[in-house]
Amino acid sequence: MTAPFLLYSGIQSYVPILILISIAIFLGLLLTNLSWLVGPSRPNKLKASAYESGMDPVGSAHERFSVKFYLVAMLFILFDIEVVFMYPWAVQYKQLIQEFGIFPFLEMLVFVLILFVGYIYVYKKGGLKWA
Repeated sequence: MTAPFLLYSGIQSYVPILILISIAIFLGLLLTNLSWLVGPSRPNKLKASAYESGMDPVGSAHERFSVKFYLVAMLFILFDIEVVFMYPWAVQYKQLIQEFGIFPFLEMLVFVLILFVGYIYVYKKGGLKWA
């Protein structure tokens, strides 16, 4: 006899979330359509043209990127991974040392060595030369 009650109480706990999602979808659709209905629509050639960093696009969209572009992207990924992993580690360093001994320090040392290999690769390929 308690099973239907448990099922009902389980569904009942999701009702506020469903109401919130319904309101968000309703308002999103309402405001989008309302701006389309009420707002002015004056299309012209300038508004329909492509816009890229303040300049008119020149050439094809299928041009190849240089390897330097990918090396710089790889360098930014290395920086991001470094910060995402090192910052929380540094914040919790004292607690980690108390719990696990020297292992967290050795773990970070291995991580820094792997990053260093990535920096050496980028340096050898010329990714750090900005000229």
